Amino acid sequence: MDIKAHITGTVWKIEVEVGEEVEEDDIVMILESMKMEMPIEAPADGKILKILVAEGEAVKEDQVVAIMEED
Repeated sequence: MDIKAHITGTVWKIEVEVGEEVEEDDIVMILESMKMEMPIEAPADGKILKILVAEGEAVKEDQVVAIMEED
């Protein structure tokens, strides 16, 4: 399952690691856009398989930033 950025911004902080179990609505990472922090949340319970971005990287709206395996 893809986790996507909902806005254009910069990856401010990644809150999870590959292999970590997450629950629906857990914060996966935080984007900074126009001096506001915007969390990206897990869409379901599962495990993080891949993180596709790095802190400080610019992302676009609807860009896939991580991949998770749904429970």
